Amino acid sequence: MATTRTAHTVWEGELLTGNGTVTFDSSGIGSQPVSWPSRAEQANGRTSPEELIAAAHSSCFSMALSHGLTGAGTPPTSLTTKADVTFQPGEGITGIHLTVRGEVPGLDESAFVSAAEDAKKNCPVSQALTGVPITLTAELA
Repeated sequence: MATTRTAHTVWEGELLTGNGTVTFDSSGIGSQPVSWPSRAEQANGRTSPEELIAAAHSSCFSMALSHGLTGAGTPPTSLTTKADVTFQPGEGITGIHLTVRGEVPGLDESAFVSAAEDAKKNCPVSQALTGVPITLTAELA
């Protein structure tokens, strides 16, 4: 069964001086402020589209890697994934780097890296972001 998740943003004012609020409708986890300075300079307590993409990508990748490892008979004890999404004003999102550290009993480093590469290629968020270079660092704890 397909699912649809929804969020909405209310923006007020011009790009450089305005601000907005993004609301997570499906989960009901609340609202977060957004602004151009929080996107192109320092976060200062506000989020950005790139941080939201990083959250989506790190969680999707972790789920895909967990699923792949479990299917191969080596379920992970834990996976910690960080996604760094780089935004360059005037160019857009120029790259994403995933870093994963895993505890996977009975698996060697080479097999872990291979499984992580497969998850990077096949997680739905990676597939949605094929227009952006995605790199990966994977290591066992």
